[in-house]
Amino acid sequence: MELQKLSNGSHHDFEGKTSFGMSVFNLSNAIMGSGILGLSYAMSNTGIILFLILLTCIACLSCYSIHLLLRSAGVVGIRAYEQLGLRAFGETGKILAGVTITLHNIGAMSSYLFIVKYELPLVIQTFLGHTSPSENWYMNGNYLIIIVTTCIILPLALMKHLGYLGYTSGFSLSCMVFFLSVIYKKFNIACPLERFGNSTVDTAIPESTCTSKFFTINQETAYTIPILAFAFVCHPEVLPIYTELSNPTKRRMQNIGNVSILGMFVMYFFTAVFGYLTFYEHTEAELLHTYSEVDPLDTLILCVRLAVLVAVTLTVPVVLFPIRRALLQLLFPGKPFHWVRHIGIAVCLLFAVNLLVIFVPNIRDIFGITGATTAPTLIFILPGLFYIRIVPKTQEPMNSRPKIQAACFTSLGFIFMIMSLTFIGIDWTSGEKRNLGGH
Repeated sequence: MELQKLSNGSHHDFEGKTSFGMSVFNLSNAIMGSGILGLSYAMSNTGIILFLILLTCIACLSCYSIHLLLRSAGVVGIRAYEQLGLRAFGETGKILAGVTITLHNIGAMSSYLFIVKYELPLVIQTFLGHTSPSENWYMNGNYLIIIVTTCIILPLALMKHLGYLGYTSGFSLSCMVFFLSVIYKKFNIACPLERFGNSTVDTAIPESTCTSKFFTINQETAYTIPILAFAFVCHPEVLPIYTELSNPTKRRMQNIGNVSILGMFVMYFFTAVFGYLTFYEHTEAELLHTYSEVDPLDTLILCVRLAVLVAVTLTVPVVLFPIRRALLQLLFPGKPFHWVRHIGIAVCLLFAVNLLVIFVPNIRDIFGITGATTAPTLIFILPGLFYIRIVPKTQEPMNSRPKIQAACFTSLGFIFMIMSLTFIGIDWTSGEKRNLGGH
């Protein structure tokens, strides 16, 4: 049964006008985010071949997850992630979906502001012509994220409608695509890595430092699957984009999802492999920060930093809107719009995220925890459970192949979550020196 109109009584019949190409652009924008900055670090801890295998698996599983969501939505005529939760498990399902989306978006906002915290001081340092950081207040990332939040992000977040941010959203995606220009640096950065300011090169550097690895497993490998899962989450946006699509059919929307994920797959792989082959085992958790070790005054890296800073700064208000909507539905259901609630939730969210970014020492921890908890829940666990509960047993019995596949898919999500959290916990409690990446 293809879903042509919304049959849920709380929705209005709506015929979308968005083209196939624009829908691909919108979904790609939902996928693309700060996770791209951690992919080279993930590859350095898995090797090229193992990373490619994991990246391919996550991409294919993400496509299958979109299939489950579209199939569930087509049965009941609902095009909202939280409403699928309501239909599948009642109010508990709606709350679970809303809380998961909220926590994931808070993690995404934190990762964006973390980039501002560590990249903006380096941009200021470059404009001032300094080759080393100073102790001045305007070089303190904690002060800078408060200023950026107050002067830029908060005013944008106070807009009444998300539609006004559509242009900034498209511009931010273009800025993130510009990030790909860093692959050019692979061809003019020597290995062994010569730290800026060092007039001599240590001849005792082992040859393995500049040798690419195809398969490797170490303690940091635990962060690879969470980082990859974090980089592919777009599933709460699939159904709203489906609503806006012209001539909406399940196959058409599935093709949009496949094309978007394929495009991100190619972009992610090239970014990861060129970043890794530039720095090898010296790759840090936030790739751009690694380039400062070579030449803090490099013009191309300055332009890329500015583009990424613009992208993440403009994306934070866009991410904040669905969080506020979910909180309003959970805390104030049925209440009409009120500016006090609208402003109060935005201020409280931004205050909490700023505190989180100030006190969390490493962006890898944000990628790791968010990618190990909310990402597998949104990609694997909830879509599988929704499919099992919503598709009638008269159409597909529990022992049918689609239902068994959905159950295995959900189980895989729990396995990913438990394994990732276990290994991350071991890494946190171990006494080994950790690569902080942002310091």
